[in-house]
Amino acid sequence: MATIGLNFSIDVIKLNKNRLYKGKKGTYADLTVFVDSEQNQYGNNGIISEQLSKEERDQKLQMPIIGNAKIFYTKDADNFAQQKAQQNAPAHHEAPPIEDFDDDIPF
Repeated sequence: MATIGLNFSIDVIKLNKNRLYKGKKGTYADLTVFVDSEQNQYGNNGIISEQLSKEERDQKLQMPIIGNAKIFYTKDADNFAQQKAQQNAPAHHEAPPIEDFDDDIPF
């Protein structure tokens, strides 16, 4: 399995204060990060938004983007990318070995 390190930043002004909740050690916000292996035009690999509740997902709501993420570290990413490419590749049938061809070709 690949290990991926992300740096990210959020605009705290865009956080919906009604979604913050108190925990034992502080105030928290549940966030969601969408990550892509390809960088966008700004050099980022992902976006961050506030997490949707089940009811909001059922209603197909979308939360505003509050931040960006960038991959800064990967471990075993080459192996992971290679496995992913093999899974997505169309079935490939190899040609039979040369010795299987008929030698009686008239030309």
